Amino acid sequence: MRVLITEDDRATARALTALTTSWGYEAVAAADGESALQLIHEQPLPQIVLLDWMLPGMNGPEVCRRIRALDRSTPSYLILLTSKREHADVVEGLNAGADDYLVKPFDASELRARLNAASRILELQERLAVQVRELEAALTNIRKLTGLLPICAYCKSIRDDSNYWHRVEEYVSEHADVTFSHGICPKCLPKVIDEMEGVAK
Repeated sequence: MRVLITEDDRATARALTALTTSWGYEAVAAADGESALQLIHEQPLPQIVLLDWMLPGMNGPEVCRRIRALDRSTPSYLILLTSKREHADVVEGLNAGADDYLVKPFDASELRARLNAASRILELQERLAVQVRELEAALTNIRKLTGLLPICAYCKSIRDDSNYWHRVEEYVSEHADVTFSHGICPKCLPKVIDEMEGVAK
């Protein structure tokens, strides 16, 4: 999982990079908000952003707002790092779009726990996104079998949109997750037996 570290203090940035890399994350660093906004578009997309509150030019909450304004199917998980401890500051950071908030100086084990929690949430979001795509695909297939189907009154073939005629089982098999098992219904069985006996004679 890729982590974007936005920190203007070089020593802190190096320490965060070393820690996150040792925990199995792929770390990329930015020294200011503008650089972070550029890196947020790189592939693979940073899934977690560790963001210092006090940055040159654009502060952490403003970077959060800019990231949240991006049209992305899977948003990044944003963690603000700051020495601010007041309740109003926490509220401001979360209202700006941060998902979590860690006060400096922070404990490495606590940071790791926050990153693990972020990873679990992102993995859950991805699984849900996959399920949504599968449901949308299923609904699309269901819609193919709704509406008016032109069918021959004699041989029961179905005409498709390209004006080709198909046997019922062929058409349905192509447009739904269905496999046909052929048999003879009780109503038709006597007729089939009579026909077979007639051939035998």
